[in-house]
Amino acid sequence: MSWDWLSHMFVLSLPVLEKILRPVIVYLFLVVGLRLAGKRELAQLNPFDLVVLLTLSNTVQNAIIGDDTSVTGGLVGAATLLLINYLVVRYLYRHRDLDELVEGKADYLIRRGKLNEKLLARELITLAELEAAARKQGIASLQQVENAVLEPGGAITFLMREPVPEEKRHRELLAKLDELTREVNSLRAQLNRPR
Repeated sequence: MSWDWLSHMFVLSLPVLEKILRPVIVYLFLVVGLRLAGKRELAQLNPFDLVVLLTLSNTVQNAIIGDDTSVTGGLVGAATLLLINYLVVRYLYRHRDLDELVEGKADYLIRRGKLNEKLLARELITLAELEAAARKQGIASLQQVENAVLEPGGAITFLMREPVPEEKRHRELLAKLDELTREVNSLRAQLNRPR
């Protein structure tokens, strides 16, 4: 019985240093490319954005693995990607200024109830997409929004102008409960007074 299949499966056909450098180069290129593409690419995906990201991963696959299709080569490439991501995230965590440069900063899509149409256009977020993001968070209308922030990771955070009805009712109930507690304590104090 021949054991050549094991050789094809586990023996690298490229030097180990090349197997490490290829994923590093592709990783850095993709980080810069996605940063330049804008925050929308990170979280507010429409079907076109999803297709681009899926085909992008397939496009760079050969750049990462080269001519080596061995299991060992795939493991070296995957380990390299995981390691460089770990190192970059740890480094950026300790260097906040550089992190802001790489990831960007939060931007107000709505500030004090006023829509920032220029920012929506720059980030290629339609009004319908913003409304859909609000509905996903239980907000029926953008008129209820005081601030909408596009976070560096692409998520949109909403702050309401006034409390939603459930929250308002909850606050009212808590206030009545506090009032009842005070009255009960007052009655107890009166009953416990010496006569």
